[in-house]
This record gives sequence, structure tokens and C-alpha cells, in this order.
Amino acid sequence: MRAGWDHRAQATRLCRVSIDDDIAKPATGSDFARLSRRITEAGLMARRPGYYTARVGIVAGLYLGGIAAFFALGDSWAQLGLAAFFAVLFGQVALLAHDLAHRQVFRTRRPTEIAGLLAGNLGIGMSYGWWMDKHTRHHANPNHEDLDPDVDPDILVWSQKQAKASKGLPRFIGRWQAFLFFPLLTLEGLNLHFSGVRAVVKGNLRHRGIEAALLCTHFAAYLAVLFLVLPPEKALLFLIVHQGLWGVYMGSIFAPNHKGMPILSGDDRPDFLRKQVLTSRNVRGGPVVDVALGGLNYQIEHHLFPSMPSPHLRRAQPIVRDYCAEIGVPYCETGLVDSYAQALRSLHHAGAPIREG
Repeated sequence: MRAGWDHRAQATRLCRVSIDDDIAKPATGSDFARLSRRITEAGLMARRPGYYTARVGIVAGLYLGGIAAFFALGDSWAQLGLAAFFAVLFGQVALLAHDLAHRQVFRTRRPTEIAGLLAGNLGIGMSYGWWMDKHTRHHANPNHEDLDPDVDPDILVWSQKQAKASKGLPRFIGRWQAFLFFPLLTLEGLNLHFSGVRAVVKGNLRHRGIEAALLCTHFAAYLAVLFLVLPPEKALLFLIVHQGLWGVYMGSIFAPNHKGMPILSGDDRPDFLRKQVLTSRNVRGGPVVDVALGGLNYQIEHHLFPSMPSPHLRRAQPIVRDYCAEIGVPYCETGLVDSYAQALRSLHHAGAPIREG
């Protein structure tokens, strides 16, 4: 049996992914090329300028409308409802920045970077350059514990191998991390802010000066408006509710996609198609789920074709699913609630060595 894949039996049980069998099958080198031709012939890689114009307009309109409502409400406890509204809105801005980073909106770098910096840095206080670098490395090696920054054991442990080697905070949290996962997500918004600022300070960003200026503008305007319009206690509560719920929303968008799916390590290097499909999970749902998750509920299709405009992912799904069945590659799809359950079971399983002592 090939070593390196964690949670084999668990992933197989949950999504009928037989990793050992599939990793052992020789890749022809043309599996992805044939699928890519089918997708291209279906016109699914074509840009959707009308869709993105409308989407940007709606999100920007809601953003400006929310600011107007904030000033109109003034010193009122109803502002806490508006804080929840802005938590969802910040998530939608982040999803737009995600599509921009993948060149789904513009073909060329300059308009992509300008729009990404305005959405990420100025709009929600998240460094676009830092996030894009991190996310690009994730796409290159999803769920590889040595190469994917999304499974770094900095706070949580994602495999039993990481649990056995853990020290400090990850070891302390890892014992009961499945129960702490959603409470910890309330800190994710602050973590996104902090990580971006840290990247700017370290100076390893392409547009460091611009990113710093836009981040400072966002934080200064955000805090000034809060504490000038609201008394200190209401301003602080608004900040806590807004940032906490934004973190939960962001974590809820990304957690179903890979958590609980097989973990790669060491020399595990399946071919591109299998690497993306076997480590990803789709989430079933209708238009509401599509909007709430920004199309990332079609995670398999997104990982195979990251520059595909998000409204095309739903149409690509049957093509990809049928093709995977044709070549014998398991295709994992489940409901939204079950996707969270699988992720939490996986976290609990990963922390077992810590609990066992």
C-alpha cells in the first residue's frame, strides 16, 4: 500500500474515494487534455463581462447603501443588524476578489490587479497580493501538507501525522479542534487583516506601497466612522459582530471544499486531474447556495479550470462528472450540512493522537 495519504479509509467511506486504487492507475497524460477540449467546445471558458458588470454593480450598490444606512441609523442598536449585513457583504466582496485573482473577469494583469486591490485592500482590508500568493500555492498542490498553506498546522492539525508532531497552540487546540472549529472562525476576519498587514511589513509584495496605502485607508476610515458615529460601547460591539460573523462566513465558504478529503504528503504526486478531483468536494444546492458560496460549491470544476467564470461552473459539472465516471475517477459530491459534518469528523479524527496521549 502506498504511504502518504492520510484518512484513506475515512475519505473512502465518506465520498467513496478509493485513493490507493486511483493513485495506482497509470495516467495517460491526455486525461485532462480530453476533458479540457470538451469544456472549451462547450464554450465554458468564454468571459462573461455582462454577468460581472451586473455582479460588481449589485455588490457596490449594496456596499454604498449599507454605508448610507449606517449614517442614517446613527446611535441605534439596530446597527448590530447592519453589522451582520456587512459581514455577508464583505464575504461577497472577497468572492469577487477571488474571481479577479483567477483571471475570470479580465484577461490581462493590469485591470485585474487594480480591481483586486480596490476590492481586497480598500474594500475589506485584506491584502490582495498576500492572499493571491497563498491561494495560488493552494491550487498548485491542494491538501498537500508540505506544500499547501491551507493545511499548515499553525492553529489546527489536519492529519494525524501533524498531530503527532504538534507542539504549543496546535497541540492544545488539536485535542478538541472539531468542537472549537466554528468558534475559532470568529477570529478569521481579524486573521485576514493581520496576515495582510504582516505581509506588507515584511515587504514581499509586488505592490507593497499601494497595498499599504489602501489598507491604511480602509482601517482608518472604518474605525473613524465607527467611533465618530457610535458611542464607544456600540462601536466596539459593531466591530465584534461584524468581524466575527465575517470570519464565520468566510470559513463556511471554504471549509466544505477540501476539509475531510484525502491529505497528500511527501512524494505523493498524482497527475493534475486526479490531484484536483480526489482532494476536492462539491456541495449540492440550488441558486441560493451558488450565490452564498460564490460558485465554490463546484470546487472540483473550479480546481480543474480556475479561470472559468463562476456562472459557468454549474454547466461544467455534468461534463466533468460524466468524464470522471468514464475514466474511473471518483467524484465526491454531498449536501452542505453533510460537508460540514465530514470536515468536523475529519478534524476530530486528525486530533486523535493528541487525545490518546
